Amino acid sequence: MNILIALIVFSLIILFHEFGHFLLARLNGVEVLEFALGMGPTLVSVKPKTTKYSIHLLPIGGYCMMKGETPEDLSEGTFAGKSVGRRISIILAGPVFNFLLAWILSMILVTLAGVDIPVVLQVVEGSPAQEAGIESGDLIRSIDGKPIHLYREISDYSLFHQDRLSSGNEIRVSWSHEGEKRSAMIVPAKLESGNYGFGIYGTNQYRVHVGPLETLKYGVHVTGYWIGLTFESLRMLFTGEAKVQELSGPVGVVNVISDTVEESRSDGTFYVFLNLINIAILLSANLGVMNLLPIPALDGGRLLILLIELVRRKRMNPELETRIQLIGAAFLIVLMVFVMFNDVRRLAFLAG
Repeated sequence: MNILIALIVFSLIILFHEFGHFLLARLNGVEVLEFALGMGPTLVSVKPKTTKYSIHLLPIGGYCMMKGETPEDLSEGTFAGKSVGRRISIILAGPVFNFLLAWILSMILVTLAGVDIPVVLQVVEGSPAQEAGIESGDLIRSIDGKPIHLYREISDYSLFHQDRLSSGNEIRVSWSHEGEKRSAMIVPAKLESGNYGFGIYGTNQYRVHVGPLETLKYGVHVTGYWIGLTFESLRMLFTGEAKVQELSGPVGVVNVISDTVEESRSDGTFYVFLNLINIAILLSANLGVMNLLPIPALDGGRLLILLIELVRRKRMNPELETRIQLIGAAFLIVLMVFVMFNDVRRLAFLAG
């Protein structure tokens, strides 16, 4: 049952991404040949008019197959036959719909569970924060020039910027005390935990409920948080701070969702639902960012080619574009196999 719930959540996120492509293709007069969920052999399909709607055996992706996606076909109703601006809007719609879904789900989560405002619950005695005048109940507004909207952003700053915190340099911290804005340059110190920090503590479990307009705003902040965290994870991957072996694919994602459902059951159905929403926000934001990477065969790779065309005011050589897309597709297949192997090996180790 947990696996089924996980597959449904994962599939709906992919489906929403592909629906973005589908909707903009239709609006721009491009004929959609197939709108599919999954890969591999077809399990079920219907074709009420010109578009075939299908579900495939392997729930690890999906696609929106448009007429004339090959650059040689410029006939009526084809993707390649449309202006570069229309093609950009169609390709960009997938990631944009992922961010839109993350925002909608974030607003639902804020409405139901409240938001973790960046309130200080405790200040360590003799810490740099106390010396600067920060008190329990104050709201942190920015750290080192980075605006702070959620308490988890404070925790992440400490986690990802230990080199900066341990450098001995002053870092500007801005906060509100009983509505009054304050700011100070603070030199972080080594804390009892062994990490460097300011000496302030709180928790992302401390949540407050906000009104409708604030819910819209915090929906943006929560979505932005997960998008930013995805970019930070990619940065750590490229700098070697995170290992390639830690990458997770569809198998790992489904397992995480399944484990979350199982661990939340004891707290009740409502908390299972909240945790599923939280994971769905993360996955949707993650999928949006990953698809914007300039890798051929991904949306980002196709956008890069279209942007080059827009600047040059001339289409790329069709043979060259096809070759680039094939190389990108081969790279993604190899990467998917590698990630899936990692997922299976990790699960086997945990099971053993």
